[in-house]
Amino acid sequence: MTEPDRATHVIAVANMKGGVAKTTNCISLCAALAELGRRSLIIDLDMTAGATKVLGAPTSGWLSTYELLTHVEEAPGCVITDEDEEVKLPKGIHLIPSSRKLNELDQFLATNQWVVAQDILVEPIRQLRGRYDYIFLDTPPQITKTTVPAYKAADFVLLSALPTHLSTEGLAEALQDVVSARRYGNGKLQIIGVIVSAVRRPLTRLATQLVEYVKTKVVTEDGVALKFATDVSLSVAIQDAEKHHQTIFQFAPDSAPAEQYRAIARELEARIRSIATHGKLIPNVAATTEEAGEVVNA
Repeated sequence: MTEPDRATHVIAVANMKGGVAKTTNCISLCAALAELGRRSLIIDLDMTAGATKVLGAPTSGWLSTYELLTHVEEAPGCVITDEDEEVKLPKGIHLIPSSRKLNELDQFLATNQWVVAQDILVEPIRQLRGRYDYIFLDTPPQITKTTVPAYKAADFVLLSALPTHLSTEGLAEALQDVVSARRYGNGKLQIIGVIVSAVRRPLTRLATQLVEYVKTKVVTEDGVALKFATDVSLSVAIQDAEKHHQTIFQFAPDSAPAEQYRAIARELEARIRSIATHGKLIPNVAATTEEAGEVVNA
């Protein structure tokens, strides 16, 4: 018996500044969603291969995002699954790894004039829809030949931010990129939310100002805040987990960050249901997670 098709949600994880927890958010959210019974695929579009390395997958010798983007291989054939014996991925998380070959993508596009650069992910994503509940596109921290295709193929953009000036500036640039993507390539693209990470407790005055800026300035056309109700605490547990090629749920399942990502995953699903039902985010979409957010952020 074949498995029924899943309603796949494609989410590009972005910010135009490096070191703002994009990859951590991507992997941790997938792990939190796995606890809810969801199956997720991470497509590592960053030449630095952050998600690939954190998950302990190889960056050479395997089919990678280069073969995916150049259509050398059908998309399903590029996937490392959680049942692979050579790469021990967490249950519920599959991966298409990055590799150094991504450096050759510019040359490929330059010598294949009939290939439309912004469309190179459209067909691979079409092949993968129905197989996963979520496909997360882990993008590089700048506009590259993989960032634009990610915005073209995605349903949603998930933005990562830290309570720092540089991160906030990168967030503003990413917001403008989403506007451009909607205007010139993907009119259906929506921002699903902003995760603020590495938050110290108690908040410094500067951090308070920056978090409030994200909360009040990054909103929908109807004024609904796009910042998730729950922030992710600054924690060495996350760094230690990544050093051991584990998710925070494997390394410290009872830690504050694990609980925070669980709350964000619930709110993410509530937001997607809101959009599916109402065509947009509604003001009380986070109502079921506000209390949890207050607890885990304490």
